[in-house]
Amino acid sequence: MLKNLSTNNKLELISKLTQSLKSNMDKGKSNFYKAYGAWDSNESADELISSIRSSRTFNRNIEEF
Repeated sequence: MLKNLSTNNKLELISKLTQSLKSNMDKGKSNFYKAYGAWDSNESADELISSIRSSRTFNRNIEEF
């Protein structure tokens, strides 16, 4: 399929593919930085850990068949 394209069309295709790859890479970087610092809380790390541990529930009831 590419064999039938002219040289100019091949170069244009390469250019468009390169631009699309660059735009995808830029989007990935910006999404990473948007996620940075997303947790907003006034609790310290120790307070957060203790609240997570205290909210855990365990159900060890074995159901009969």
